[in-house]
Amino acid sequence: MATTKNLCAQIPIDLHERVSEERERLGQTTSEYIANLIQDYYNMMENQKGGIQMTEKGRTMAFQIPEELFQRIKRHLERETLRTGKKLTQRDFVLNLITQALDEADTENATEQNTHTEAPVAPCVANETVPTGTDTPNEDKAV
Repeated sequence: MATTKNLCAQIPIDLHERVSEERERLGQTTSEYIANLIQDYYNMMENQKGGIQMTEKGRTMAFQIPEELFQRIKRHLERETLRTGKKLTQRDFVLNLITQALDEADTENATEQNTHTEAPVAPCVANETVPTGTDTPNEDKAV
């Protein structure tokens, strides 16, 4: 476990109530909840400096998911962070999943396109027979 230090701050009561409600909903201690908020904030700031600028080049996708799925994702992110030693953010996790799914769909689409465009080639067979001793079919019509 990492060495810790206490951090205290006076905040408005309505903000405190909001934090308390969300913390309880997530089943986290105040320390866990505040540490995650601060870590997410710094991760977002790092991503903006070194990666996509949210306000300039990025687009926002927002959607709601069931609480159970959200908790599964959080547990997965925690396990991956412990396994790799590098914090995996929700953003990176979702972007990786979307990119992987789109790459697979592109590959399948390219395979289907190649399959449909390659028509079988039938051998070419002449319909006319050439009489013996002549070079041109229907010699009388040859110019």
